[in-house]
Amino acid sequence: MATTFTGVPGEPTQTGTAMLETATAAIQDFGPVNKVHQHLCAFHFYAHDMTRQVEAHHYCAHQNEEVRQCLIYDSPEADAKLIGLEYLVSERLFLTLPDDEKKLWHSHEYEVKSGVLFMPGLPGPIERQDLDKVCKTYGKVFHFWQVDRGDILPLGVPQVMMALTRDGQLYEDLGRNVEKRFGVSFEKEREHRAYMTGPNLGVHPLANGGGKGLKTELREVDVQPVDSVPRVFV
Repeated sequence: MATTFTGVPGEPTQTGTAMLETATAAIQDFGPVNKVHQHLCAFHFYAHDMTRQVEAHHYCAHQNEEVRQCLIYDSPEADAKLIGLEYLVSERLFLTLPDDEKKLWHSHEYEVKSGVLFMPGLPGPIERQDLDKVCKTYGKVFHFWQVDRGDILPLGVPQVMMALTRDGQLYEDLGRNVEKRFGVSFEKEREHRAYMTGPNLGVHPLANGGGKGLKTELREVDVQPVDSVPRVFV
């Protein structure tokens, strides 16, 4: 079936295109996408501006027991925009990273224990089995599409994002809106998750930006080497 206009510029998907998609879907293998096994909803804010907070729907797959990778959309709907990516690693792997790299990663302990990170539609006891593991991990997120400012296409440089680390950071209206739409209670879930613990060594002081703001910016540099190869950029 052809799709309708979704707020993104461009002509609606035509019936012929939809039929072609159906045919290719029946023939081709989508191995990496088929590994996606869970949906998590959380909130991100821009690492340089906590006032810009975004609802983020993660569709995640395990690389192994210590590494996950997630596609991030702005909603769980079929026409959702792909706005970013997140990588999750265990505390053990995080500790092997260079100090400058650690600043780009955020902790998940508060998100999980406060109840604001949840798996839509999943029964609580099952959800908590996995979130008990997530509570101990660190994540690295970049958003490519700044939907919070109304961009109709992904504009500008990808931005590093961070996650909530304490009470009072999340906008109350944003949190209540998500609770209402998904039929969840952050406070009730906080009580159920009181037994969970974060990283064994505590949240690393260099995580979460090392307590400082971070912003990715683009700058022009010389392409190396410039003399030994033909010039390919004009």
